[in-house]
Amino acid sequence: MDMKTPLIDPFQRAISYLRVSVTDRCDFRCVYCMAENMTFLPKKELLTLEELDRLCSAFVRMGVQKLRITGGEPLVRRDIMTFFRAMTRHLDSGALKELTLTTNGSQLARFATDLYDAGVRRVNVSLDTLDDAKFAAITRWGRLPQVLEGIEAAQRAGLKVKINAVALKNFNEDELFTLQDWCADRSMDLTFIEVMPMGDLGNENRLDQYWSLKDLRARLAERFTLTDLAERTGGPARYVRLEETGQKIGFITPLTHNFCESCNRVRLTCTGELYMCLGQEDMADLRAPLRASADDAVLEDAIRAAIARKPKGHDFDYSRQNVAGQVTRHMSHTGG
Repeated sequence: MDMKTPLIDPFQRAISYLRVSVTDRCDFRCVYCMAENMTFLPKKELLTLEELDRLCSAFVRMGVQKLRITGGEPLVRRDIMTFFRAMTRHLDSGALKELTLTTNGSQLARFATDLYDAGVRRVNVSLDTLDDAKFAAITRWGRLPQVLEGIEAAQRAGLKVKINAVALKNFNEDELFTLQDWCADRSMDLTFIEVMPMGDLGNENRLDQYWSLKDLRARLAERFTLTDLAERTGGPARYVRLEETGQKIGFITPLTHNFCESCNRVRLTCTGELYMCLGQEDMADLRAPLRASADDAVLEDAIRAAIARKPKGHDFDYSRQNVAGQVTRHMSHTGG
């Protein structure tokens, strides 16, 4: 088959967005993402930076135009800027339209300028609370001032910052307008994410944490005029504009709104597993063909075979008291 043929899944969706986890490690232990005492993967199982380059470059050749780097925390991976700088060539050629990352912000003060120099123009920073004590509690290891310093450094470097906040009942419900005002003051967009049923996290009960974004949106509407936006960024968020501030607010609702019909993305783990759907267990091992042959044709065949198995949608459902469609792997394994 002509390798220039774009990646089309069985439901005629072109795959143009790849999310790549470059490490399962993180310097935080957020309660909805990791267990407190995580066992991390042995180094030999992880793709090397050179292998990540080869894999991502194959996807770019096959039509991927947006690359989002995730983790764990991507910026704790040793020498990760080598990989970002390698991807710059695809931006320069025009094959890749956007190189971006999702981060907890802890390392941004160190890397913001280097990221900008590599061609990154936007970053998503995960931040659920502006309260020092609550931040320490939910991240277990994190320190809020370090993250706030990183966000400021990113903006100084010219990066556009979007804040991602997981909506958690009885945790940050009382900070809805605090977060919104804080972002508005700094010209940052804000996206709320419904908590997802992933990983065995001990005593964390997802049903108790679940705060419906329908409720959150209704509370915003009590204070602001909300205008629905048609805009889509290749991700699952739906957006509104707060007319009074001009701010863009996103809602990612995997549990109450099925966004699968327009899904154009797949996820690659740090071990080379390709998940065609975040909410399904089915995956394809790309590490084996990658390491078995220096011929990229073998790898590209494996990628095409995987995309041919991409499902129509996922099965998350909180409508019953047990969580149907729950997947057992940790979010840090697949990449946020």
